[in-house]
Amino acid sequence: MAGHSKWANIKRQKAVVDAKKSKTFTQLSRAIIVAARSGVPDPAGNFQLRTAIDKAKAAGIPNDNIERAIAKGAGTFSDNASFEAIRYEGYGPGGVAILIEAFTDNRNRTAADLRVAFSKNGGNLGETGCVSWIFEQKGVCVVQEVVDEDQLLEASLEGSAESYEMTEDEIAEVFTEVANLENLNQTLKDKGFQVTDAELRWIPSNSVEVTDPDQARSLLKLIDTLEGLDDVQNVTSNFEMAEHLMAMSIV
Repeated sequence: MAGHSKWANIKRQKAVVDAKKSKTFTQLSRAIIVAARSGVPDPAGNFQLRTAIDKAKAAGIPNDNIERAIAKGAGTFSDNASFEAIRYEGYGPGGVAILIEAFTDNRNRTAADLRVAFSKNGGNLGETGCVSWIFEQKGVCVVQEVVDEDQLLEASLEGSAESYEMTEDEIAEVFTEVANLENLNQTLKDKGFQVTDAELRWIPSNSVEVTDPDQARSLLKLIDTLEGLDDVQNVTSNFEMAEHLMAMSIV
């Protein structure tokens, strides 16, 4: 958990993210489709959809695109594309477990793209179930500008959180059961905390420490490559790595 969180934080600090890249638009639009399909196509009654829309708006996606994505998820707009959510599993350099959530209209294309990404970066795409047993899905709220951990702890307990982790100065991740994410999110906001993200995440039950610089570089390049694929929504892994290796391995 900590390794992947720190890697995400380092990327946020050191990389300038161009939110207008077409792949980002595609990924965020598909997240809206998934959310609208999995619940009511009304953000007022669908927390996952509301969160996906907020992320899309923050990235500058036009309202017309957002409405079209909602309609696709609801089945009221058709472009002859039939999308499905699918999970892939594999191993990275050093035996690191990698779980990939994708949303695709062509399983063969997605599997081929993933296989190439793994093989070029010292890993291999595995069979269903090979690593998923390591992970458990949790709700996560990312909270910024945390100046008093005692207040955060109190608010987290009131929101029925299970734990929290300070990932960097004044930034925390608060963990809860999947069904309690909306309640936790609202409780933290009601207590005056700045929640910048509320999402479902796969949390590993064990970790693999990566200490070899070449393996570290290959692993982080693999994760970046996977995250850059249009069909991929989320990539989770169970590595632990010293921060100087993460920073040195940014590509």
